[in-house]
Amino acid sequence: MSAPRPPSLDLGVIGNSAAAALVDPEATIVWMCSPRMDGDPVFCSLLGDGSVEGGDWAITIEGLARSEQRYKRNTAILETLLTDDRGNQLRVTDFAPRFKAAGRIFRPQTIVRLVEPVSGSPRMTVRLRPRYGYGEFEPDMTRGTSHIRFLLGDQVLRMTTDAPVEFVQKGTAFLVDRSYAFILGPDERLADAPMETARIFLRETRDYWIEWVRYLSLPIDFQDVVIRAAITLKLCAHEETGGIAAALTTSIPEYGESGRTWDYRFCWLRDSYFTVKALNWLGATKTMEDYLGYVSDIAAGSPDGYLQPLFGLGLERVIDEKVVGTLTGYRAYGPVRSGNAAYTQVQNDGYGSVILSITQAFFDERLPTMGEESLFRRLEPLGEQAARRWAEPDAGMWEFRTRNGVHTHSSMMCWAACDRLAKIAAKLDLPDRTARWRGEADRIREGILERAWNEDLKSFVSTFGGADLDASLLLMPEIGLIEARDPRFLSTLAACERHLRFGNHLYRYRAPDDFGEPETAFTACTFWLIDALARAGRYDDAREIFEDVLAHRNHLGLLSEGLHVETGELWGNFPQTYSMVGLINAAMHLSRRWEDVL
Repeated sequence: MSAPRPPSLDLGVIGNSAAAALVDPEATIVWMCSPRMDGDPVFCSLLGDGSVEGGDWAITIEGLARSEQRYKRNTAILETLLTDDRGNQLRVTDFAPRFKAAGRIFRPQTIVRLVEPVSGSPRMTVRLRPRYGYGEFEPDMTRGTSHIRFLLGDQVLRMTTDAPVEFVQKGTAFLVDRSYAFILGPDERLADAPMETARIFLRETRDYWIEWVRYLSLPIDFQDVVIRAAITLKLCAHEETGGIAAALTTSIPEYGESGRTWDYRFCWLRDSYFTVKALNWLGATKTMEDYLGYVSDIAAGSPDGYLQPLFGLGLERVIDEKVVGTLTGYRAYGPVRSGNAAYTQVQNDGYGSVILSITQAFFDERLPTMGEESLFRRLEPLGEQAARRWAEPDAGMWEFRTRNGVHTHSSMMCWAACDRLAKIAAKLDLPDRTARWRGEADRIREGILERAWNEDLKSFVSTFGGADLDASLLLMPEIGLIEARDPRFLSTLAACERHLRFGNHLYRYRAPDDFGEPETAFTACTFWLIDALARAGRYDDAREIFEDVLAHRNHLGLLSEGLHVETGELWGNFPQTYSMVGLINAAMHLSRRWEDVL
C-alpha cells in the first residue's frame, strides 16, 4: 500500500449551496462539514496527521500509478480518472445534486459518487470513515442490504449503494466490472435504485449548471477563469438563509508555524459584499437577492444599527472561538480553531459593506422585486452608525486583536454607506433624505482626504495620523472616494508598490502585528493592485501580474487565501471567496471588449 498523500490545497470543490466537500487529486474526500458548511467536519483528514484513523472517504484503485482530475465543462461536477500500474482505469464522478424540481431548487445535503470502469479490470477499495466532534469520535454504525447508517452525535447520515455493503463496511478490495453508485445524505430511503437515482441526479445537475453558466455576462477573454470562479462563489453561498461563507475551511494556516489559523466558515459582511458585487457584475443577481434577505434579518435584529463583523450562516451572533485539541492541523501546523473571536470586535467598515452589497437592488430593473422606501428606511440606522463612527478607532479589516486605530479603510466604507444612501434616496425621489446623506458623505470625505494623507510619504496611510501603508488603500477608486488618475492616488499606488509589492504579489501590510510580520502575500490584495493599475491605465503591468496569479492557481483553477512568494505555494483557507472574486474582477477589467473582436 502506497504512503498516504501529504495534505495540500490541490483540491476540488463540489457542492450545491447547501452541502460542500473538498476532494483531493486521488478522489478522496478530505473535508466536509454537516449539517451546514460551518458545522462539524464529518470528513476532517485535511486537518489531521493520520494519528486518528478515518475522517475521509477514499475510493482507491489497487496499484495506483497516476490520477487525472477535471471538472465537467461549465459545471460543479468533478471527475477523477485513476490508472493502475497495469493500465486498468476507473472514473470517479463526484457532485452534489442541484436542479429545478417541483417549482424550486432541489439542493439536498447529499454527496453522490459514481464509479465506472473505463478500461481493463481495476480493483477498487472504498473506505468510508466519517467522524464527529471535530474528529474525536468514531460513529456507531448500522447496516441494511444496501445502506450503512452512521450515528454522528445528534445527526445521522446514510450511505446508500448498489456496491457490496460488506466490502464497503470492511474496506475490502473488489473487482470493478460494472458501474457503482454511492449516495451519502440524510437518513432517508431513496425512492429509486441507487444507480438510477445517481444518473438522474447527474443529468439534471449537469443541465442546471450549463443553463446557469449560459446566462452569465462574460468577458470575451478569460472566460474559463471567470466561469470557474463564479461557480465556486455560488458553492460558498448558503442558499437557505442567504449567508455566504468566506471560505469552506477552518485553520489552514496563513503559512507554516505562523499560528495564524482562523475559522473562515462564516459570513463576513465585508467578504460577502465583494462576492455579491462580482456575481452581480456577471448578471447572477440571485445571490444578491438571497443575501438581501439575510442582511435584512441582521438589520431587523440590530435596531440601533450596530453591526458586528461576522455572523453564522444561520444568523448566529455568538461564534465563540475554541481550540480543537483532537485535530493536529494542516500538515500538523496548529492550532485548529472552531469559531472566530473577531465577532466581538468593532469593525466599522460593515455599514458600508451591507449598503454597498444591496444598492443595486434599488437600480436594477431586471429584479422581480426592487428595493423600495421601506428597505431604504431599514438601512438608514446603518447610515447613522456610519456617520457617527467614521473617525472612531476599530480593529480594521485585518482584524488586529491587540491594537486599534482609526483605519482609513473603515472610514472609506462609512463614507460609502452615506454616499450610497444619498444615491438611493435620489432614486426614490426623497429630496430631504438625499440632502441629509449627501451632506454626511461630503463631510466624511473631506475628513478622510485630510486626515489619512501623510505629506512626508506623499501617500494616504492605513490609519489617521499614521505612517504605515496597507493594501486596502488601493480600493479608494473602486469604492468611488477618489479618481484613479488623481495625483494623490497615483502617489499612493506608487508607495504601495514600493513597500508592499514583492515580485508580482502584494502583502496586506508589512508592519508587525500580533503574530509578527506576515509571511505570505494576500491574493485578494494582489487583485486590488491589478485593479488599481488597470484603472490608472497601466494595462500591460496589470496583465503581467494577472498572468502570474493565474499560473499559481491549483490544477482545477482555484485559489486559497494567500501565496508564499518564494515557493509559489498556496496557503490559507480554501477556497477563498475574496480570491475568487479577484479573478472575476481582474478578468473583467483586462479583457478586450466584444465589439473590438467580433
